[in-house]
Amino acid sequence: MSRGLRNNNPGNIRLSGVRYLGEVQPSTDPAFKQFKTIVWGYRAMFVLLRAYEVRHGLRTLRGMIARYAPPGENDTSAYENAVSVRARFAPERILSTLDGSVMIPLVAAMSRVENGVDAVEADVRAGWELFAGTSMAEK
Repeated sequence: MSRGLRNNNPGNIRLSGVRYLGEVQPSTDPAFKQFKTIVWGYRAMFVLLRAYEVRHGLRTLRGMIARYAPPGENDTSAYENAVSVRARFAPERILSTLDGSVMIPLVAAMSRVENGVDAVEADVRAGWELFAGTSMAEK
């Protein structure tokens, strides 16, 4: 089982000062966040990508992936290509992080890249429901 799945962190979100609902604290992993369940981990991915749009003005798959998987740590272009193909979105397509029909396949594709196995769609959808049900102040 991949580290991301063991940590219930399918996006392999790194430790930081940002606190997410459902996050286990302190994390026993020295580098990555841990969540109570995989569903909370998916919710955190939706929250993080929403922050990319709102705080950083990133509205395309290319822009989001470049920040999420920066070239100094990843093969960003391979990551972008894999997500683009699996989610069926062109890299330059403008995305709305409040549209589940866009974000669910995007996050599922990112989870596949991060963990090497297909995401369980019901878990991704449940994470979306948690995200969609939170107040705008938390998004």
